[in-house]
Amino acid sequence: MRKAVERVLVWQWGRRGAGPRIAVDLADGLKRLPRTDVLLCLSDRAEILRSRNAPDAVVKVATYSSVCELVGRILTALSLLKQLRRIVRDFRPDVAICAMPGPLDLLMAGVLRRAGVRIVVIVHDAHPHPGDGYPFQAALQRWLIRQADQIVTFSRHVADELTSEPDRAHCPVIALTHPPFIGGAGAMPFTHEGAPRILMFGRLLPYKGLDLLAEALPQVGRDLRCRVVGQGPDSPELRRLSALPHVSVENRWVPEDELPRLVEWADIVVLPYHEASQSGVGAMAIASGRYVVATRVGGLVEQFSDDAQAVLCVPEPSSIAKALATLLEAPPPSRPCVDNGQEWENLARDILASRNVS
Repeated sequence: MRKAVERVLVWQWGRRGAGPRIAVDLADGLKRLPRTDVLLCLSDRAEILRSRNAPDAVVKVATYSSVCELVGRILTALSLLKQLRRIVRDFRPDVAICAMPGPLDLLMAGVLRRAGVRIVVIVHDAHPHPGDGYPFQAALQRWLIRQADQIVTFSRHVADELTSEPDRAHCPVIALTHPPFIGGAGAMPFTHEGAPRILMFGRLLPYKGLDLLAEALPQVGRDLRCRVVGQGPDSPELRRLSALPHVSVENRWVPEDELPRLVEWADIVVLPYHEASQSGVGAMAIASGRYVVATRVGGLVEQFSDDAQAVLCVPEPSSIAKALATLLEAPPPSRPCVDNGQEWENLARDILASRNVS
């Protein structure tokens, strides 16, 4: 007997960053599966809608761009609920996947629950990192988890935290691998002219190890160029990095279309974190043929421990410097870039199969 078409709704209502990107890539992966009908739902203000990787078909939901607008959106929740009920009624999904939790997701979860739709939530962090996230994020995520039928994480580290604490999830939790974001295939590392290139990219917050990098770079003992790129508050650590020779700090938001070029500029991507759940930047770096230096914290250990292109080290300046020097002196052969589309298809298949996990 031929399998019926499975109808999958994917939603994420963030404006910028990893959330909308993951939703688009996951929807694309699901579309590659046989007999799967997919509906993607994004914020009408999602940056990715204006990028060259904009999805072909998407249902847009009016959201917010500030805390004041979020409050206003909550006060007018009735109109949003009507739209969400219409989306669910017209598409009739068998399963709905939240690609990354956000402040308004409980409204969608309530609509899906009443319609009898299975809910899968991808949880990226068991707890917000210091200085990261939005107001009441931890509480809202706990409430959303209570509505879920299945939790997916991108590291066993996060899965273990969700299943071992007092407010643990009471539905199945499965840890899968973080696929790389879609990028290009630039020149291989160290094939350019000039000094080796080191990149640190992401939110410029203290837990990312800005202080460790500032102390480590002078200890490498090699001429190199380093770019620290991302958005964050001014800090002594950033000022210290800016003062180092051949180090540039670019405190700015990186547009969606610039990401592949930025990663491909680097020979080595460094993740000197004090704590981490997993790293989407690291996944993109490896997939683009870059080398990675990462500290042995959180989910980074499982993500990179078996990868020849990555060197793990203790979260101390001397250890980070030694890891960088090791790759600069004797980099292992760089493998070809991976098939990003295939990786997201694999994730999509695993998520749909995970409903049978008890």
